[in-house]
Amino acid sequence: MRWFLLTALFLCNGVNAIDVNSRVDCFPEPGASQDACLARGCTWEEAPQGSPEGVPWCFYPKETGYRVYQQNVDYYQLVPETLSTPYGANISPLEVKVRKNGATLLVSIGNSNRYVPPVQLPEQPGVSSETLAFSASTIDNSKVFAFQVVRQSTNTPLWDTSIGGMQFADKFIQIATYLPSSNVFGFGQHVHHRLRHDLSRYTVWPMFARDIGPDSTSPLSTQNLYGVHPFYICVENDGKAHGVFILNSNAQEVVTGPGPHLIYRTIGGQLDIAFFPGPTPEEVVQQYLAHIGHPFLPAYWALGYQLSRWGYKNLDDMKAVVARVQAAQIPLDVPYADIDYMERYKDFTLGPDWAGFGAYVDDLHKMGLHLILIFDPAVEADYGSFQRGRDQNASFLEWAKPSQVPTKIQNQYPLAKDTLIMLGNVWPDRNTAMPDFLDPTNKTLQWWTSECQLFHKTVAFDGMWIDMNEPSNFDTDTYTEETVRGEAGNAHLSCPISGPDAEFDNPPYKTYAVYNRQGEQLCSKTLCMLAKTGRRTMDFYNTKNLYGMSEAKATSQALAATTKKRGAVISSFPVDIPLFWPLWRRLAG
Repeated sequence: MRWFLLTALFLCNGVNAIDVNSRVDCFPEPGASQDACLARGCTWEEAPQGSPEGVPWCFYPKETGYRVYQQNVDYYQLVPETLSTPYGANISPLEVKVRKNGATLLVSIGNSNRYVPPVQLPEQPGVSSETLAFSASTIDNSKVFAFQVVRQSTNTPLWDTSIGGMQFADKFIQIATYLPSSNVFGFGQHVHHRLRHDLSRYTVWPMFARDIGPDSTSPLSTQNLYGVHPFYICVENDGKAHGVFILNSNAQEVVTGPGPHLIYRTIGGQLDIAFFPGPTPEEVVQQYLAHIGHPFLPAYWALGYQLSRWGYKNLDDMKAVVARVQAAQIPLDVPYADIDYMERYKDFTLGPDWAGFGAYVDDLHKMGLHLILIFDPAVEADYGSFQRGRDQNASFLEWAKPSQVPTKIQNQYPLAKDTLIMLGNVWPDRNTAMPDFLDPTNKTLQWWTSECQLFHKTVAFDGMWIDMNEPSNFDTDTYTEETVRGEAGNAHLSCPISGPDAEFDNPPYKTYAVYNRQGEQLCSKTLCMLAKTGRRTMDFYNTKNLYGMSEAKATSQALAATTKKRGAVISSFPVDIPLFWPLWRRLAG
């Protein structure tokens, strides 16, 4: 009855008459219908002919959101004014905190109970000739809270949330804003045919680190790729530029639309938003890097000509390729070796067809060349590296509780038996464990460093290429309370999507990282979202997008301790915050 009355009220008041260019979707997942839309208390209105592509027919009334309960200087305590979300009750109270850091304006929306990514940003003050101002308001004649971030020199609103639709449930957070222009660049990682986003249509861009190759042939591919970068630059109509960065490490997405506007959604944590005033694109980047940290400068040799491939048959094959390149007088500074050099694709091992690799690397060094080796994060659960990790009390991603452990698989591995370690499967032909690089005790870092140092005595590598750290897992399955997990041989990892353990692997809203791929889940091609990280202090559901960053940090420290020189750590963008650890872009090989 409550939903019926609210719907009738909205229709009578005409709040459904929202411009087709500025709608905030109330049924973003597949399966929208008029009945389902109205059951949510939202407005259903078919788009007229000639409307922008992708315009939602089910949308929030504009007066959807929170109202101010109490406020102080740069502080607002909010309580829900209108509908709960279709994905859970809106959290109450909600706090909005505003502060300045030099020219950078910071807006935090959440409360003290919310998860915050465990990253320490330098947050150096931004320097600019421009000033940004925050102002709170209400939407139309309602009590619904909205805010603007305004460039004071031109009185241009850079953000204006009076478009409505603000929601903040435990696993569904949404904020929408008008933009000052359609000249938007950024977000990622995705394939784009042009740098500038097309805001003439509604487009959903999911951001959730995934091991998948880019599709550069489709006219429009919105698939989420290896990395997560919630940052954009907008060039205003007068040529001034600003940037916005949202610190959040959960599965998330952004909708760009013809308002011009954007809608940001995430399924966990809170919103920590940084506004950079520019006013030039170059100054925006300077302010952004002052906030998140500057990229590491790799060794000089790492900026040279590089040669990488997957598929060397043996050491002689690699030698022949390097010699052929040199004979053709093609410049070469850094040859790579992919997982071909390993014994059965196990980290820190050397295959029988690569005997003499160490001596060959010594020869490369005499020629002035340097070597980069690939290392995957997952380690097989039954050999020396894993044994030493267990002996040194390194931490690995774990099941949340004993009842979730597939004991028939676990019992095949004496080193993992009677533990909660989550076993998956990647390149090795036996099950693998995933190191917990967010371990606050540093014991995992110490073990990783000692493994690098030990293997360096066999092959004196100069740099490290870290791959598969989205993190990737092959053939992840799911199960329900009515189905049974396969538990034979090198069994697939299987994650619950129903019942009391499915909270993280089957959340009420899954984002377009899932909806773009029929039949998949958040755990597809990775580990179960219910896994524990940070030595059991955090949920993988929250930290997955930080895995590559945390491995990059650990690996850069391990490499420095091993070689005692400036090196290079190569990765494939799997970081929540762009490149502030010693990290460099993966080179196509």
